Amino acid sequence: MIDKKIIDRIVSEYNKNRVRIGVLGSHSALEIAYGAKQEGFETVVVCQKGREKTYTRYYRNLFDHLLLLDKFSDIVKEENIKKLLALNTIFIPNRSFSVYVGYKNIEECFTVPIMGNRFMLKTEERNTPKNQYYLLEKAGILTPKTFKSPEEIDRLVIVKVQEKLRTIERAFFYASSPEEFNRKAEERIRKGIISHESLEKAVIEEYVIGAKFNANFFWSPLNDELDLLGFDRRIQTDLDGVLDLPAQEQLEIGITTQNIEIGHIGVTMRESQLEKVFEAGERFVDVCKKEYPPGMIGLFALQGAVTKNLEFYVFDVSPRVPGCPCVEPTSPYMKYKYGMEVGPGRRVAIEIKRAIKENRIEDIVT
Repeated sequence: MIDKKIIDRIVSEYNKNRVRIGVLGSHSALEIAYGAKQEGFETVVVCQKGREKTYTRYYRNLFDHLLLLDKFSDIVKEENIKKLLALNTIFIPNRSFSVYVGYKNIEECFTVPIMGNRFMLKTEERNTPKNQYYLLEKAGILTPKTFKSPEEIDRLVIVKVQEKLRTIERAFFYASSPEEFNRKAEERIRKGIISHESLEKAVIEEYVIGAKFNANFFWSPLNDELDLLGFDRRIQTDLDGVLDLPAQEQLEIGITTQNIEIGHIGVTMRESQLEKVFEAGERFVDVCKKEYPPGMIGLFALQGAVTKNLEFYVFDVSPRVPGCPCVEPTSPYMKYKYGMEVGPGRRVAIEIKRAIKENRIEDIVT
């Protein structure tokens, strides 16, 4: 494990006038870079060959420095770490960083200061100890009931299982009984969507009937305050395409739908319900301080639903940059607090700028 003292020593040797904000070229890199530019920072993007044109051609205006690698995981090679450190880089972790670089590499090899808690990234996975379910339960946040085996199913559930070929994607399906679970699981195995091995590791979770809200937060260690950046909802393929059809056609085509996230829509919530969302965010922050000191730092998201009884259930946690750049132009909540629109990227840059000014960079990195 990378000792916090090592990171603190590294940032203490940084040229504070030349700090740059770095990100892996995927998922939310444009949002992070745009926010950095708004606050006057230079940016560093780490790209994989064959996937770089978005950053080197179409939006090259957002990036000052490019590190082009054969594969993303090469970022942990000593020569690449040295390049990032020479640029005084503070790195912002996103989902692609976790998936392509790997938690072991991030925790043991990547000695570049990360804004956030590098040891919390793995809590996103449901098969790791002290994961998001553990943290949500410890925090006393409402969550859907989970089932240990298909035989326990006694209500509508959503089954969260990895795809067979694209293991970073999950092939959700729904069932209301053990018989329906087995039938749908076998159908997906037969079609090559999932495997028997991935099914054994699947999470079977009560399906909460309610309006979906992804609550996007920022926790500041500098002022001990929680910001609500805004809400979004997911656009998923090919689920959205099927739902566009009339019910009769949905039944006739018989497509095995998949919930692959392809985009987001910004939404707002009834004002009288905001307090309970803030309370959930604060509870999550408090439990993370105890279970993963120094706790949650910076951006995170609680994905959930509000039921007809106006209860906020959380069924997914993103302990890093949420991939939803739509919250800045569609959400009023940061404008209410700061007097201007502030997106996830800009909120990150504001925090880094303040940490530099107050000589407290060590408080926002691990």
